[in-house]
Amino acid sequence: MNGENAASAPIEWLTLPEIADALGESIGRVRRMLDDRQLVGSRREGPLKVPAAFVVDGEPLSSLRGTLFALHDAGFADDEAIDWLFAPEDSIGMPPIEALLQGRKSEVRRVARALA
Repeated sequence: MNGENAASAPIEWLTLPEIADALGESIGRVRRMLDDRQLVGSRREGPLKVPAAFVVDGEPLSSLRGTLFALHDAGFADDEAIDWLFAPEDSIGMPPIEALLQGRKSEVRRVARALA
């Protein structure tokens, strides 16, 4: 997969307790959200952390789950999926996470499926 993210904006990371607070849920519930792919995290810098952009208005970003399935179907590991979401994507004109936040999930998923 394309691991190049040199031009990516820095990702703001939240620990599981911080995510639980942001969602108003228990850490156990957050772990289930990770298992269900409503959220995805990384251990690249120690404890498991989740990008803050994946939580919007106290809820997991609704378009994230289907997008993660498309990326995993294309062979992306969790860290690679996170990197792709935050890296500029020429075919979209912005990082995919920004397009998802703007409600452009169909476009993002079409590009993700084409990566397979």
